[in-house]
Amino acid sequence: MDITKKKGFTMIELLVVIAIIVVISTLAMVFLGGARDKARDTKRLAELSQIGRFLTFGCLVPAGGAGEYDLNELLSEFRVKYPQYADNIPKNIQDPKTGTAAASNYKYLVDSNGDCVLFANLELADTPVTIPGISQATPHGGKGVFQSSTTGWNNSTKYFQVSN
Repeated sequence: MDITKKKGFTMIELLVVIAIIVVISTLAMVFLGGARDKARDTKRLAELSQIGRFLTFGCLVPAGGAGEYDLNELLSEFRVKYPQYADNIPKNIQDPKTGTAAASNYKYLVDSNGDCVLFANLELADTPVTIPGISQATPHGGKGVFQSSTTGWNNSTKYFQVSN
């Protein structure tokens, strides 16, 4: 019996274990990456749907007049115009992937007739279209997903809108 033989792992065994861990980690990231995108899209839909409820009371024409605005620019105006709902209007809102405190990347479009629409660019390209026939955010276009011919800030041609 050789008493001097040391116990331990060989370099080959360690490399095999590391390779297995790398493969498993890569597979986990690939499979969980889609879940993260879907979760962010779900958050977008929920936030815009919640704020979109205020559109049933009418559209706010911002002090700047008709045009397209980032939603964060208008939140303080919403709180002043609807003080009874001020506690329910968030102080700041932002797209979970590309939004910042300054630019939410949630858009509010109001036309010269005072009609409006809230919209955001989704991430998942395979999101089913629920508002066929429109290719841009459209006041009175309904609530749902439309497909645009241009790619948005989240690298998708799918958008979600809520309109009056």
